[in-house]
Amino acid sequence: MPVNTYEGMFLLDSTKVASSWEESEQHVHDLLKKHEAEIVASRQWDDRRLAYQIGPHKKGSYLLTFFRVDGEKLKELVSDLHLDELVVRELILKVHPKLVDHLVTQAMSFTPTDESGPPEDDDRRDRRDRGDRGDRGERRGRDRDRD
Repeated sequence: MPVNTYEGMFLLDSTKVASSWEESEQHVHDLLKKHEAEIVASRQWDDRRLAYQIGPHKKGSYLLTFFRVDGEKLKELVSDLHLDELVVRELILKVHPKLVDHLVTQAMSFTPTDESGPPEDDDRRDRRDRGDRGDRGERRGRDRDRD
């Protein structure tokens, strides 16, 4: 099977990462290399409180990694990630070959807490400023009147 490029977002246990980010990052890289993955780029993405608790975890540290691996080895890699105590969750997406360079460059230069992030849709911003909820809010009011 051909080697594909994948984007992996790994949610790591923040208590274990707190002692040493470099060791935690290396641990994930070692798991990838165990399955003959070539790491293209990797960086710490963010450290934040989770929207909902996952087991005992209320916080998590995110590691964004782009890597190349044979598609047949991906299933074994995901199985190992599920068994690992450091990795709480993972999301692995196949990247289209034409988009690899652009996505890697963009991901390595953009920080999620960066104020100069991607521009927001002007129409959405205008509606939010006016307090307009669009059609959904209007329908809700009509349904309530019928009851």
